[in-house]
Amino acid sequence: MPNVPQAPSESGAPQTAVSFREAFRFWLKLGFISFGGPAGQISIMHQELVENRRWISERRFLHALNYCMVLPGPEAQQLATYIGWLMHRTRGGIVAGALFVLPSLLILVALSWIYLAFGDVPLVSGLFYGIKPAVTAIVVHAAHRIGGRALKNGALWAIAAAAFVAIFALDVPFPAIVAAAALIGYAGGRIAPDKFRIGGAHGSAATSFGPALIDDDTPTPEHARFRWSRLLRVALVGALLWLLPMALLLATWGWQGTLTQMGWFFTKAALLTFGGAYAVLPYVYQGAVEHYGWLTPVQMIDGLALGETTPGPLIMVVAFVGFVGGYAKAALGPDSLFLAGALAAGVVTWFTFLPSFLFILAGGPLVEHTHGDLKFTAPLTAITAAVVGVILNLALFFGYHVLWPKGFAGHFDWPSALIALGAAVALFRYQRNVIHVIGGCAVVGLLLKLLL
Repeated sequence: MPNVPQAPSESGAPQTAVSFREAFRFWLKLGFISFGGPAGQISIMHQELVENRRWISERRFLHALNYCMVLPGPEAQQLATYIGWLMHRTRGGIVAGALFVLPSLLILVALSWIYLAFGDVPLVSGLFYGIKPAVTAIVVHAAHRIGGRALKNGALWAIAAAAFVAIFALDVPFPAIVAAAALIGYAGGRIAPDKFRIGGAHGSAATSFGPALIDDDTPTPEHARFRWSRLLRVALVGALLWLLPMALLLATWGWQGTLTQMGWFFTKAALLTFGGAYAVLPYVYQGAVEHYGWLTPVQMIDGLALGETTPGPLIMVVAFVGFVGGYAKAALGPDSLFLAGALAAGVVTWFTFLPSFLFILAGGPLVEHTHGDLKFTAPLTAITAAVVGVILNLALFFGYHVLWPKGFAGHFDWPSALIALGAAVALFRYQRNVIHVIGGCAVVGLLLKLLL
């Protein structure tokens, strides 16, 4: 029998089993309150699961987090999946991970429809006039935040600079930049390992909050023990869960169909999200805006703003991309635009998050097999450095479209520049919450539109 997590008593000692229903209620609640990006979401889980409920110890929580940080994909959603799986087997992991995403998907489908149907209404256009400059400042702040953690020496700074030049000046595809950085990191880890070592990103596990249900010395549950047969079974099921929907899309709309291409494109994007959503956004932009024409550059900025103001992982912006693309391309015909958008949002969400579930369900037993520290690899260190340069390019892209809405030949938008400056001061100087910054800038933009 697997070890069943128990609820802590008032003294902090485990007492009664945590039922699947109780865990379900928590994961559902988390899906609606998980604002603040990965840092905020991980902080919420730590406070609730480690400090308050004591469902898992500090050390086991960080051990799981370190594994999720190594993977491509949204680490907070993967962490929820991991803990849900550890507590209640496969169904626990699926429920925890799905409920982390589902509320955000439903909210974004509704907001995307409102955006497309009423985007020209003065109220809505005024709000977005203020939000766009705020997004530019937020992306710059993300580059600074990630760079402060990742660029610890000259070698990593050089990788970041080379990545920026490659994507800005040479228009090198993002996957090629990731591959080159990984090769440089692999070689650098052998030649100069000290230059490609990152540690302590999430602190140590020295803090104790009392006895936990899954404690430091709690034996690994039977379902979490590594077996080759289980690994092969998970891989086979995962392959079918990818292949069957893709085959259905291919049979219904053909390879060049909008939904088929979305499924294929976002499968690739899901495997490239090292460093968080901001890292993969340039790749999404290259494909969704430049190659496929599913949405415009300005719509991409607006979608990121909506993603920032909804719960769930920021990579959920892909649901907006899918909705706008399916709607604009009339994937189900001119009389079913909303259904086309909603279906496209569901398709891209499925293919974006499926790999995250498979990484946890397949790799979790390997991680539980060794409770030692799981370190970042040298290739991942180099990839993270390259991501900083890529994000900086994204900030310049957003800034160009916001400050020169009609190109350099047009006028410079001074009000937008002042809003962006104010947002940057709020983020860098006063460390304000992203949602507060977006909300304040939206109000300022509306007032300017009404007055000017």
